Amino acid sequence: MHAFFLFTFSLFKLFPPGGCNLFIYKPVFFHFSACNLPWTDFFNWNRVKLRYCDGASFSGDAEDESAQLQFRGQKIWLAAMEELMSKGMQKANQALLSGCSAGGLASIIHCDEFRSLFPESSKVKCLSDAGFFLDAIDVSGGRTLRNLFGGVVQLQDVQKNLPKSCLNQLDPTSCFFPQNLIDHIETPLFLLNTAYDVWQVQASLAPPSADRLGSWNECKSNHANCSSSQIQFLQDFRNQMLTDITDFSRSSQTGLFINSCFAHCQSERQETWFADDSPLIEDKPIAVAVGDWYFDREVVKAIDCAYPCDNSCHNLVFNFK
Repeated sequence: MHAFFLFTFSLFKLFPPGGCNLFIYKPVFFHFSACNLPWTDFFNWNRVKLRYCDGASFSGDAEDESAQLQFRGQKIWLAAMEELMSKGMQKANQALLSGCSAGGLASIIHCDEFRSLFPESSKVKCLSDAGFFLDAIDVSGGRTLRNLFGGVVQLQDVQKNLPKSCLNQLDPTSCFFPQNLIDHIETPLFLLNTAYDVWQVQASLAPPSADRLGSWNECKSNHANCSSSQIQFLQDFRNQMLTDITDFSRSSQTGLFINSCFAHCQSERQETWFADDSPLIEDKPIAVAVGDWYFDREVVKAIDCAYPCDNSCHNLVFNFK
């Protein structure tokens, strides 16, 4: 029997300043493809989860002796791959590299590198869930996320692990943004994202530094509290995302599931991945869409209509008090 590996990244904190900690996290449990019913895709795959902790989507490689700082995301990635290959992953004839949030960005950055580990005859693809971070203008007119990414790229010397074809055209910080990365990925890639990603709404579009009066607090905690002007700002964000994936969507080997929900990471939760009330686009849940794409049953370019048309969403509500 052939070995099948599903390799996923896990998000615990997006781009933490301190990197890895000596204290181990609590055990993690699989939800992505965890449905073991024999009629579901991936039900009998071997599944591996690599804990995320390096602060740069497993792409940093720098050391500051004077500050006693070491950033070894790329080395962690390489060591993990070496270990997994030695344990049988090299025998896999089907593999899927996936991840959510910072792990979703990692699955884009390392997609071609992951593909190179396997024979040409193996079916290898990548899935990025909630990893499509936009270089967007925040509510104050600034670029909060670009400033954050720029610091990460410089501090961890990330540029040495970004596609040279991108760096020949753009600066390293721009090449850390998926909107500029995806056209340089040769391996089949699936983008699973909400058009109103709540992490980006809270940390990129309307963080406290850009919203000092807190006028976005109610909207950030519950989209039902957003004013008409705030909803329009979020619609503009959605439009930017759709514009940025236009060229990507034209390829027959890429896949899309962009729904109009207020959520973040949908493949790691069973209720959003594959359940009776999972989010749908044209009556198809995420798990089925990904399976159809991975196994080449259909071309999948699922883009939802704009909010508030989708009543299948599992929208997240927060309490900031």
